Amino acid sequence: MQILTFISNLLAETAGTYNEFFKSGMAYIGAAIAVFTGIGAALGEGSVAAKAVEAIGRQPEASGKITITMLIGQAVSETTGLYGFIIALMLLGK
Repeated sequence: MQILTFISNLLAETAGTYNEFFKSGMAYIGAAIAVFTGIGAALGEGSVAAKAVEAIGRQPEASGKITITMLIGQAVSETTGLYGFIIALMLLGK
């Protein structure tokens, strides 16, 4: 919390002194933060796959339904990573 206060105070002090290098630097930092959404997507997909394999091990006859549900879960999880990647590309394009 103190870090956010420090950053907001620093930005308030330098409000009138922005130049193109500062703006592009902030865009690069924002893009790097946006790419970190891929970590959450990877953890979510790994969790979905692990639970699906566990479920198939317990009930092999339901493997078709479990696989379909797993693929839907992984697709939903992947969208967060893709959104972060798109935001990062948009920030780098400016």
